[in-house]
Amino acid sequence: MNLTDYIESHRNEHLAELKQFLKIPSVSTKAENKADVERAAQWVANKLRGSFSHVEVIPTKMHPLVYAESLHDASKPTVLFYGHYDVQPPEPLELWTSPAFEPTERNGNLYCRGSVDDKGQVHIHLAAFEALHKTLGKLPINVKVLIEGEEEVGSESLYEFVKGNKPKLKADALVVSDTGMLGPGVPSVTYGLRGLNYYQMEISGPAQDLHSGVFGGAVPNPLTVLCELFAKMHDKNFHVTVPGFYDDVAALSKAERKALNSLPWKAKDFKKTVGAPELCGEKGFSIVEQVWCRPTFELNGLWGGYMGEGAKTVIPAKAWAKFSTRLVPDQDPDRIAKQVEKYIRNLLPNTVECTMFETLSKGKPWVAPFTHPYFKAAQRALEHGFGKKAVFIREGGSIPFVTDMHDTFKVPCILMGFGLPDENAHAPDEHISLENYFGGIKAVANFYQDLGTV
Repeated sequence: MNLTDYIESHRNEHLAELKQFLKIPSVSTKAENKADVERAAQWVANKLRGSFSHVEVIPTKMHPLVYAESLHDASKPTVLFYGHYDVQPPEPLELWTSPAFEPTERNGNLYCRGSVDDKGQVHIHLAAFEALHKTLGKLPINVKVLIEGEEEVGSESLYEFVKGNKPKLKADALVVSDTGMLGPGVPSVTYGLRGLNYYQMEISGPAQDLHSGVFGGAVPNPLTVLCELFAKMHDKNFHVTVPGFYDDVAALSKAERKALNSLPWKAKDFKKTVGAPELCGEKGFSIVEQVWCRPTFELNGLWGGYMGEGAKTVIPAKAWAKFSTRLVPDQDPDRIAKQVEKYIRNLLPNTVECTMFETLSKGKPWVAPFTHPYFKAAQRALEHGFGKKAVFIREGGSIPFVTDMHDTFKVPCILMGFGLPDENAHAPDEHISLENYFGGIKAVANFYQDLGTV
């Protein structure tokens, strides 16, 4: 049986296996799910053992890493495949049409937390490895696999592992499927990602919560102060107001700007996906440029005071915020973190105290040329899987490991993603297109097979 026939004849088995994987609530940020995260790591390891000669689950200070390798022919290239098995929290649960960890098929999609980010895309590769091993007797190239369980919480253990295991991870290329396609029927290879800094702060006002009738009007309200502070982070043209924020931003060339704005992409589809009455963004740049190539400052969470049912008239003693900056070449995460903290501390009035400011994680942006033969192989493979030539795109999301590997080994990073913009990654009703899932298995399997002849 040839490769394509094997994949087509095992569609039901692959989908059933993916559903089994998705049922594990591997939420990396919650202590209550630690056992589930470890169970997901073991699940991945057990699946890899069918195709790889060496598989290990590596304990870390937080969540385990899964490493596998099949190194059998020194004349063939070596590829490192990276992905993650951890997922975002499913809340708010009431907004899911079907339970968050019960995989459900509807309208050609598979709904479940992790279905597109990133378990579904990881499983595409696991199924492709199996198909290659079953039809060829071995993998056509040398492959290393590294699947982590902390991507959604900053990948701290991964960075420590990379620093201490560079010879073990050395490869001729990095392959990742944690990105997306430009749109339905438009297979894509991503050549640029934004970086990400994530922050949390706490401010204090009164010594304790106060009665808003007895004390209101004469004492500071920390929640109000934070609202006023974050309202000052953008000007009327939606530029970030942090001094020096744009100093190192690399300008797009005219050729790249033209190419990106010529992609088969429609603003009306983007607006429909967003669901907001109107869009806003940095003046002077198209939507594509705003979400792929420009830096941002976003408030991700704000809380304090009474949030229960009914009324409780208090002035809260404390208030908290979580926020982030997406970064682009050539912004430096360390420098941006210092600029942001300095600006925020300077904006705070003396009526409150900043009792905590933390940069929880930092990640560099990444962009690279796509002239290496491996990119052409990716294009050919995607065309085989989807019947259309792939386009080259950038993305607004962040995968810090890609930058780390690129800087460490100076090798091509091939990002073949199979998600779509409206598949609700990180939100209720997350899903993956089954057409993209099955097409992805064919594309990835053909990619690895093709690399054996490059």
